[in-house]
Amino acid sequence: MNDITPSAYGAFTGPAELTIQRLLPGPIERVWAYLTDSDLRRQWLASGDMQMRVGAPFEFVWRNDELSDPPAKRPDGFAAEHRMQSEIIEVDPPRKITFSWAPRGEVTFELNPQGSKVLLTVIHKRISDRANTLKVSAGWHTHLDVLVARLNGEEPKPYWDVWQRLHEEYGKRLPE
Repeated sequence: MNDITPSAYGAFTGPAELTIQRLLPGPIERVWAYLTDSDLRRQWLASGDMQMRVGAPFEFVWRNDELSDPPAKRPDGFAAEHRMQSEIIEVDPPRKITFSWAPRGEVTFELNPQGSKVLLTVIHKRISDRANTLKVSAGWHTHLDVLVARLNGEEPKPYWDVWQRLHEEYGKRLPE
């Protein structure tokens, strides 16, 4: 089986679409749990109980200051907590889950075993505009770096420092 080494950066794979990949330590069931279990997901992204059925509503609750110690200084305009209503659009445990992303987007997590590792592909569709694309790109990149650290039993780097650096870098990568 070929071992895929994804780029650290997300790729703009279509109009208003970002795809980003990470090769994670397996097994697939462990990675799936970090994507779908609220207590595990809050360690790298956001909490929120999910029922694994199409049409099930849930709420994401972000507390990015809690993702690293220290979290670094939160940028102006970001609250300590952010909430978003979502809904399961597609689910195929432990390989794929798609959910809505307010107000009109959607996000898919796909898992593919690669030997003892798991390739995670995140596809975020229908991002509203350039400013939001920069936030989303830096956000997914930073959150996935936290996930990699957690799965490897390491302490993640200060969340907001990484996010701010990546926000600037994605600004250089994303055409005006």
